[in-house]
Amino acid sequence: MSDEVDVPESHPRYEQLLTRHRIEAGVEKGLTHRQGLIAEGRGEAFDYLVGERTIPSAEEAERAAAAHLLLADHPVLSVNGNVAALVPEEVVELADAVDADLEVNLFNRTDERMQAIADHLREHGAEEVKGLDADGRIPGLDHERATVDADGIADADVVVVPLEDGDRAEALGEMGKIEIVIDLNPMSRSAQVAAVPIVDNVIRAVPNIADHARELRDAPESELRRIIEEFDAEDHLEAAEEAIRSGELGSSIGASKG
Repeated sequence: MSDEVDVPESHPRYEQLLTRHRIEAGVEKGLTHRQGLIAEGRGEAFDYLVGERTIPSAEEAERAAAAHLLLADHPVLSVNGNVAALVPEEVVELADAVDADLEVNLFNRTDERMQAIADHLREHGAEEVKGLDADGRIPGLDHERATVDADGIADADVVVVPLEDGDRAEALGEMGKIEIVIDLNPMSRSAQVAAVPIVDNVIRAVPNIADHARELRDAPESELRRIIEEFDAEDHLEAAEEAIRSGELGSSIGASKG
């Protein structure tokens, strides 16, 4: 992003200061709702506990996610305000790598925010952004996240749902969709109901999935199915919880938070 905070990469809190700045800038640009600041703080706390790193089980989950996306007939990446602020270029690159649609989906939905996020994604390389037609609906939800495009999330067979979003995750599962959820809290409802829960920071997870997808792009279908079959969501969540409870924390924890 062109207006990144002026912090040297050698700073022990560089990644988190950068993330905080992107969320703050997202609010100023009308991309991120103010409640997104709270969500970011919660995620940062869990990232501290997981050691601010991609744990081995998360790497396996990201590889399984790539395999699912490559095998999908119609994959869709759902984008909210925090995702648009944090990883706009990376989510566009992931969509390109797996031939997926991008769709804006918001809890605090306004026409202005929807358009701002769609424009922001286009500024970062997206050619088409869904979500503005709003001619479909997810059954069982009584809020604006139920509003989707009929030829987008409503029609998808595999949906990536970054960041905590438990009730929609459950509703999408009831529609028979394969859900890939990125959530640093392994105990959240969204992680618990996902086919592929990824306990990792979205700023690491999205580019990691894209890297795996590019690596596996020419793999035979049998290899992709083997990766999917060998992935166990429950084992991953248990490993993530164990990392939080007893793993070594990142060396930068406790350093100046600026």
